[in-house]
Amino acid sequence: MDYKLQILGVKSHLEMESQDDRSIDVHDDSPGRDAQQRQRHFVNAIEQQALSDSLSDGGRKTIGNAIYKSIKTVLLSKKFNLLIPFGPLAILVQKQTGQNGWVFILGLLGIMPLAERLGYTTEQLAFYSGPTVGGLLNATFGNATELIISIYALRIGKIRVVQLSLLGSLLSNLLFVLGCAFFFGGIVRKEQVFNKATAAVDSGLLLMAVMGLLFPVFLHSTHTEVHLGISELALSRSSSCIMLLAYVAYIIFQLKNLRDLDESQNGENSDDNDDDDEAPEISKWESVIWLAITAAAISILSEYLVDAIEGTSLAWGVPVAFISVILLPIGGNTAAVTTSVMFAMKNKLDVSLGVAIGSSTQISMFLIPFCVVIGWIIGRPVDLNFQLFETATLFMTVLFVAFMLQEGTANYFKGLMLLFCYQIVAASYFVHEDPLS
Repeated sequence: MDYKLQILGVKSHLEMESQDDRSIDVHDDSPGRDAQQRQRHFVNAIEQQALSDSLSDGGRKTIGNAIYKSIKTVLLSKKFNLLIPFGPLAILVQKQTGQNGWVFILGLLGIMPLAERLGYTTEQLAFYSGPTVGGLLNATFGNATELIISIYALRIGKIRVVQLSLLGSLLSNLLFVLGCAFFFGGIVRKEQVFNKATAAVDSGLLLMAVMGLLFPVFLHSTHTEVHLGISELALSRSSSCIMLLAYVAYIIFQLKNLRDLDESQNGENSDDNDDDDEAPEISKWESVIWLAITAAAISILSEYLVDAIEGTSLAWGVPVAFISVILLPIGGNTAAVTTSVMFAMKNKLDVSLGVAIGSSTQISMFLIPFCVVIGWIIGRPVDLNFQLFETATLFMTVLFVAFMLQEGTANYFKGLMLLFCYQIVAASYFVHEDPLS
């Protein structure tokens, strides 16, 4: 507005001067013409400068508004994100006091909303990539928090933390996340029905993963290795490669089914589903940037969490196994709990099972063998021998969950049984001292 007023004032002043010049000297045309040209050039220069300044100012305002809107959408849209400052506070406490117990608690509180936002940005990015690539993105970044924690622990040589944290994520997804979905969904909807075929495929993959973990334990416990200390590691690495190939085949199978389902339903339910279609809240590049920022924040915070485990165990008098298996997975599974419960209460139990059982399948068939292969590459002797107590716990859990899924129905009582089983597992690890930790 100020630029426009300046331009109008200069124009009126120059017009008055030009009229005076024309009235004084009518016969002298060339000086008047030169003066008019100079005036015109002067006005055009001012207009162009004002326009460029206004555009640059408007561009800065537009960029600022876009950044503010993005921050508001991603960070300020949920009250749960108020826990994010606990992450920097954990780092500050570590630097100033070194009290590992407080560092672990504050870091765990800080990583919970970051894990939830990581899942949110992945879902937003999936809107722009279509259902097939979107499903692949969700499958890839579904357990990114556990992967980041495991890679850092593996890099500093804490192999047992890698094994126990991944085992804890498995148990948490199978018992706690699925139990919450069944329980709250059953309270709202009484009895619900889900796709038995998909649940059967996931249960089969979980049993295959348990088989891959059982044989190295049996080989070690029975002392029947052909080459002591070598055969167990070789079996773990070969089994991990096979499990990774099986998981890739599973992803291809799932994506093909999803694509065929979308093609068969295309056009049939378009009118009915217009109101149910969700739209992305942030742009594609915003999703990519926030995905990178969230992953970087989780990787920084995971370092302090992993480093504080042993100190927390000594400070609290709690076994390392309990902290790694029960407490540490809480940070990564927060988003899974909220998502599965929300969809279960909306009578979309298949989505809840995809979150809980699908995440467990990814951990058992991808993350665990992937860590073995990465350890193989960097020279860390990571194997599939999770020890007898831990493997027996997982074996019983997978059998119990497969038994719960065989009918294809869910209610609040089944959810309650899953939650009670998780409490039994937690109590078992509270009194279990891991000799390898």
